Amino acid sequence: MPIMSHSSSRSFDVLFVPGREPDYIRNWMIRQALGRFSRLTVATDSVRPASWRYARALGKAALHLPLRPDFVLVGFYGQPLVPALRGLTRQPLILDAYVSTYDTLCFDRGRFRPRSAMGRLAYALDLWSCRWADHLLFDTQSHRDYFIQTFGLAPGKTSVVYVGCDEAHFAARPVSRSTDTFDVFTYGSFLRLHGVEHIMHAAKLLVGHDDIRITVAGDGVQLTEMKRLARDLGLSNVRFPGWIDFAELPARIARSDLCLGGHFSDVPKASRVIATKTFQFLAMGQPVVVGDSPANREVLVHGEHAYLCRMADPEALASAIVELREDRGFRSRLGEAGRALYQECFTVEATSRSIAGVLDNMAC
Repeated sequence: MPIMSHSSSRSFDVLFVPGREPDYIRNWMIRQALGRFSRLTVATDSVRPASWRYARALGKAALHLPLRPDFVLVGFYGQPLVPALRGLTRQPLILDAYVSTYDTLCFDRGRFRPRSAMGRLAYALDLWSCRWADHLLFDTQSHRDYFIQTFGLAPGKTSVVYVGCDEAHFAARPVSRSTDTFDVFTYGSFLRLHGVEHIMHAAKLLVGHDDIRITVAGDGVQLTEMKRLARDLGLSNVRFPGWIDFAELPARIARSDLCLGGHFSDVPKASRVIATKTFQFLAMGQPVVVGDSPANREVLVHGEHAYLCRMADPEALASAIVELREDRGFRSRLGEAGRALYQECFTVEATSRSIAGVLDNMAC
């Protein structure tokens, strides 16, 4: 279970440089958390392409750095910014190492061989940005352990900060559900990491259960492939509605009887991270099925907060869906306990306490 840090007894001047995607949920949540206890300056820009965004952010950071903030915190995806920022300031520099360039490009998405020139460059970018930073934040213990082992980092310069979602947006709400169908919902960007093919094969095993309907919303690189797989499997119980507007997403989640948080693939990274949508489902009090991974087990207890099923195993996923369909009381207990856990450990206030604890320790 997450260890909650106390609120900071001090007010720090913090320069936050969000990285490539200023509005990404983890960056947004960290920004909100910092605003709870610090005098916050944000150096960012929304211009495109990303190279211009980085350059503009660095320019804004350079204007503020002479004021000597207590901390410079670089958000996701900030590895390309660290060398320049390290050259501009000796102030304590913190990197939110939420994503590994090397792991993403060479293993998760398989774009380059690890020993290729681009693979070595990706490794070097992670290695030196982590070494030049004074402290590193990670999203899970499992992800932190991966970085320590892969890049030879000192454990003492690392901390884990679990970040949930915008609980003002993703909050429990009353809703009338259909009594004719059992609505199973998930969404994503159709990355290999997510293991959507295992959801498709689980749906094949559920064809005989006429009331079960699975909705896989979103868009991404594997969408066409997954639609083709659904056709090849003859699935009539799966829907692909495309992207759901962010403002409409909570209402769609609330209408579901069961949510699939994932990740369900056998990609190594899948066992080290917790899906953002899992936190959204928990915050809304929805019963959720997740992969039985080390990362998910850091915060979730099977049968208490969520249903943890074997990863890359369509039979286990199909069995979980059927079990939860048949036991409304079980679903209700999971939803209530999951929401209580979220309120205790993953709100903006909880994130604020965690980051404040890190800064307090660094300031000692």
